[in-house]
Amino acid sequence: MYADELKQKVTLLKGIGKETAKSFAKIDINNVSDLLKYIPRAYENRKDTVTLSNYRMGPVNTIVEITDHDYIGFGIKKTLKVHLKDETGSAVLICFGRNFLSRKLVIGKKFFLYGNFEYKFNNLQTSAFDIEEISNKPVNFNKIIPVYPLSAKLNQGIIRRAVSEAIDELARYTKNQIPEYLIQKYDFVVRNRAIQNIHFPESLQLLESAEKVLRYEELFYLQLTVGRKSKETRKFHRNDFSHPKKLEELIKKQLPFSLTIDQEKVLKEIEKDMESDIPMTRLLQGDVGSGKTLVAFISALKIIEFRGQVAFMAPTELLAKQHAENAARLMEKLGVRLAFLSGNVKNSQRKPLLSALAKGEIDLIIGTHALFTGNVEFKNLQYVIVDEQHKFGVLQRMALLNKGDSPDLLLMTATPIPRTLTLTLFGDMDVSIIKTMPEGRKPVITHLSIIDNDKKVYDAVRKEIERGHQAYFVYPRIQESELSDSLKNAESMYNYLREEVFPEFRLGLIHSKLSEDEKIKTMKNFVSGKTNILVSTSVVEVGVDIQNATCMVIEHAEHFGLSGLHQLRGRVGRGREQSYAFLVYAKELSEVGKIRLKTMMKFNDGFSISEEDLKLRGPGELAGSRQSGFLNLTYADLVRDFDILEKARTDAFKILDSDPGFLKPEHTVIREVFERCEPFKGALDNE
Repeated sequence: MYADELKQKVTLLKGIGKETAKSFAKIDINNVSDLLKYIPRAYENRKDTVTLSNYRMGPVNTIVEITDHDYIGFGIKKTLKVHLKDETGSAVLICFGRNFLSRKLVIGKKFFLYGNFEYKFNNLQTSAFDIEEISNKPVNFNKIIPVYPLSAKLNQGIIRRAVSEAIDELARYTKNQIPEYLIQKYDFVVRNRAIQNIHFPESLQLLESAEKVLRYEELFYLQLTVGRKSKETRKFHRNDFSHPKKLEELIKKQLPFSLTIDQEKVLKEIEKDMESDIPMTRLLQGDVGSGKTLVAFISALKIIEFRGQVAFMAPTELLAKQHAENAARLMEKLGVRLAFLSGNVKNSQRKPLLSALAKGEIDLIIGTHALFTGNVEFKNLQYVIVDEQHKFGVLQRMALLNKGDSPDLLLMTATPIPRTLTLTLFGDMDVSIIKTMPEGRKPVITHLSIIDNDKKVYDAVRKEIERGHQAYFVYPRIQESELSDSLKNAESMYNYLREEVFPEFRLGLIHSKLSEDEKIKTMKNFVSGKTNILVSTSVVEVGVDIQNATCMVIEHAEHFGLSGLHQLRGRVGRGREQSYAFLVYAKELSEVGKIRLKTMMKFNDGFSISEEDLKLRGPGELAGSRQSGFLNLTYADLVRDFDILEKARTDAFKILDSDPGFLKPEHTVIREVFERCEPFKGALDNE
């Protein structure tokens, strides 16, 4: 990141021996550059005085005089109690494990003192404090002090001394990482001053200035990488042309409803891309039940009518089969030749299917990851549609795309992605959004219910079933677990609900350990109405579209993420009848659990929920990639720094428009940003 001097091992700094170096290595600090990037988690303002009498205003930061010593407790629990005063009042220090301070805190002497105080046992007191003898050059007072994350055998003193030494000796080697005109445009401080003030700020204003430039710099290079990816995907050009629209017009006429404004808008965006000389790369976001799949099917007709082939990939066989059945109902009457492929298709059927696909006798093939296996060949693959795109890796999508000659690509997700993540992860793609729901849909009414109140939930579900509707019961586990016997599980509750609660109704059970044939049979019974209640795990989270289902009961809702809760709730409310979701929670809730349930009560749309989810979980988990290196930014935060992200994106894309080679390896010195961020690893390497 900087000159070679900053790649020195930390043992070359004063006071760092082999044992301390081992402790640093445990938190991935191996050289001086790593040390300077280990930023504080907080700061303590020890410049501004806060007297004992003003302890409610924040941590006390004052000069005190020691007035007395005594002890509390006996034997090995005997603890030093130090009495002191400043010009406004008196207090005591409870010195747990620090009885040695009796020799240092001499009665009558004055000290700098910092700590959080509270009234307890008729005294203003604290047991968490920092104290230092008065001097002209205090080590930890009359300044703003960094507070670092601690690990292994490290303490604040060790880290502060090491960072201070590194800054004094080597910070001069740091160079500005962004073009000079941008530094002037935003009035940024120079980088070595920013590094110094991110660790030991001379003032709160200078700390803010340091944070500003370092956050911008990180996001700027992140957006340069996104921009470079975008330009790479747009290198290939083809002849632009217009697709016929006869089949599209026919399918719209046969629909018993009109498309929403958003669906029509997205179809026009896709049409424009398809007729461009650059292959389409588009992300389609839409809330559960917004009609994304229908848009994808209609858009596929343009390619099919033009004698091209379309591949539609879904993450599970259950979902892929449902898509195939829906496509058949809509499109076979138009003369579209369809096929379904999964890993479970028997060889006797697979061989003729693959032969027909290679000859161009299949227009639309819908399936699972089996579509990108080696023996699957297309005659003229022109369009790839990937549903629930976050369930697939980049390499899996590329394997399917490589089966055609730069086909158009449409990624779809029913898990709305916050704009900050969209700009960062999908900045090389165009984005379409469907927000308007089909006419007649009613928002799902959500109820919270404590786990002991299940009778009321059962009664509410019974009323809906007696009206001719259906219900889901979802559990966090398949079967009883040794790890957590208190959690209800699908198998036990299926038997209990069937025998004790709803003996008059027909119940079905579905979870991931059942065979595909069992799952498909169970779902067919539920779709046809033969089954009144479906008991399951989160396997029904995506793709199950039962318009007659009006009740979703999620037991132990606190164990599901926000995205999962929203997806499950979206399984009901697909028809015109009022639907209900019951989030059943345990008595003892974590703070995160409380926030999730409150969010589900407050919001019905997935876009608002996704923003809250990003705050709770961070970008790695939300993007479906939990590896520790995923978007492991040092200075920036995608939620907090969205305004900076937008500025950095604008500046980065302008540079790439005027100088496409700006990001070549020999032109950049901030490679670590990408090496820490999983989606961009290797982004600076030559193609």
